[in-house]
Amino acid sequence: MADQETQRYDARKELLRALLDKVQADQYPSATMLDTIESLLEPREVPWYAEELLSRIREDQFPSIDMIRRVENLI
Repeated sequence: MADQETQRYDARKELLRALLDKVQADQYPSATMLDTIESLLEPREVPWYAEELLSRIREDQFPSIDMIRRVENLI
């Protein structure tokens, strides 16, 4: 049973990493991808993810309302 939990955790971590890499490379990541990331996040990972979104908000002249709301929901 412990092996299954470890494998599930590793799969979660690898999927999260893959999606985060795609989000960083994509100027306009899909809502579906962001929703999936948010469903995979553990509490200790939330600050890093929030900072990723905040950096996008800071860089955009007209930041996405969806991006702003996502950060708001993480607070």
